Amino acid sequence: MDYVNSSEVDVAYHILMQAAKTMYYKDLVLEVIKKKRKPVQSLSAAISEVYTLINMDSRFQYEGEGQWGLTEWNPPEIKRHARSSSSAASGSKAATKASSTRKKKLESIQE
Repeated sequence: MDYVNSSEVDVAYHILMQAAKTMYYKDLVLEVIKKKRKPVQSLSAAISEVYTLINMDSRFQYEGEGQWGLTEWNPPEIKRHARSSSSAASGSKAATKASSTRKKKLESIQE
């Protein structure tokens, strides 16, 4: 990989792919700066810039305690809309009550 001509986030992505494990953000950013052979006026500004780019890129996932990994390492969450049996039962009770109320109103109108 041509690190010098690649973007900082692409270099970070490649570093994490090679490491195949999460990395502490400062270690990751310092490795990016080293591989890019980028002259640095202010180390803290360079760290902040690269950290911001990583934070905004959806390929990266914050794992907590300063650790960053790749989103593709974690399976996507499956959202389930299935009701639990208790809420389904209470939902059917409510539907039955509504139906009964409607029936009574209809009968009162017909009288």
